Amino acid sequence: MHFSGKKWINLGWKGKRVFFGETAITLDSKGRMAIPTRHREELLSVSNNRLVLTYSPFDSGALWLYPEDEWKKVRDEVMALSTFAQSHRSLQRRLVGSATPIEPDANGRLLLPQTHRQVTGLEKRAVFMGMGTHFEIWNETTLSQKRAEEERTLGDSTSEEMAKLVL
Repeated sequence: MHFSGKKWINLGWKGKRVFFGETAITLDSKGRMAIPTRHREELLSVSNNRLVLTYSPFDSGALWLYPEDEWKKVRDEVMALSTFAQSHRSLQRRLVGSATPIEPDANGRLLLPQTHRQVTGLEKRAVFMGMGTHFEIWNETTLSQKRAEEERTLGDSTSEEMAKLVL
């Protein structure tokens, strides 16, 4: 792993930028959220202010936010799946069909579409979490519940890959 650039951008995971860390955020009454300061400059630079917002295919209380170039890679992989399998169509619908381009305003805020906020239960308090090539945006309460559930079941669902990790 190595670091590059003025702000120590981590380029260690498959040679890609790695976003990490979580920040508690607040949505205003119009559904806008400020991109956390620690991520704003890098995210907007990497994305050229072009982002894509979609639903998490795995967690009903989360949105995924991608820089457009990363999103295109994900979109192309998902759309390459055969549409004959119901699970493929569901993934395509949830990720690609529900995706929307999103650009920050002059103050670094994102307006989250009302439908996306409603489906995920995002209201006032949320969490913005770096997850490698993208960010997750969670309803704070839903994330707390998810974490409690994961703590109870993590040992039960350890994969062979996880067992090999040296943490």
